[in-house]
Amino acid sequence: MSEGKILVVEDEIPIRKLIVFNLQRSNFEVMEAGEGKEALALVNNRTPSLVLLDIMLPDMDGFEICSKIRETHPRLPIVIVSARGQDMEKIMGLELGADDYIVKPFNPLELVARIRSVLRRTNQTVPKQPEPVIKAGPFHFEMKTQRLYKNGQLVKLTAREFQLIKLFFERFNEPLSRNQLLDEIWGQNYFGDPKTVDVHIRRLREKIEDDPSQPLFLKTIWGFGYSFQNSEINK
Repeated sequence: MSEGKILVVEDEIPIRKLIVFNLQRSNFEVMEAGEGKEALALVNNRTPSLVLLDIMLPDMDGFEICSKIRETHPRLPIVIVSARGQDMEKIMGLELGADDYIVKPFNPLELVARIRSVLRRTNQTVPKQPEPVIKAGPFHFEMKTQRLYKNGQLVKLTAREFQLIKLFFERFNEPLSRNQLLDEIWGQNYFGDPKTVDVHIRRLREKIEDDPSQPLFLKTIWGFGYSFQNSEINK
């Protein structure tokens, strides 16, 4: 039984073939694309379980592809694989919605392990039994349908953002350290950059706060982590 369908977007054929070989050997079904337009067409017509995305492509920038995928498939897992390993490149990729960022050259076994890790984190099943709706200030949070509303307007969340807001609602007013958030959301065996927590918090604030620079709800606990709180909110 296949572990999932992976779209490999890579224009360098030897690298793409190496990735495809290791994924197929690890029991993944694989689709291939050498250009951005081809990749977007495959995402829309044959939605994969995960997109493995190179940044340097002949027809469009991988960051642009990541952004376009997020617009139409907000919860489709995306892992960027790139030779551009500077911190700003990683942060840009994460801010655009990538779930992980792997720098070339990479160990093929680590690549497969990180793909599996992302799939485990993003494909968690919703509980079969309906959970109560949480109403908190301007927020209306439906755990079963994985939807968050603010003042009656749907807030579009990625899978990771949903996991974060769910955790904050479940632990309302409780300070959560960055390490706690990494362990709870990304898993104790997470291989990636710890900065991903701050990047995802910033993106989440942009969606739920009127003024992300002065958050009323998702507050920073300086030197520690974050907490979801407001004096007017009660579960």
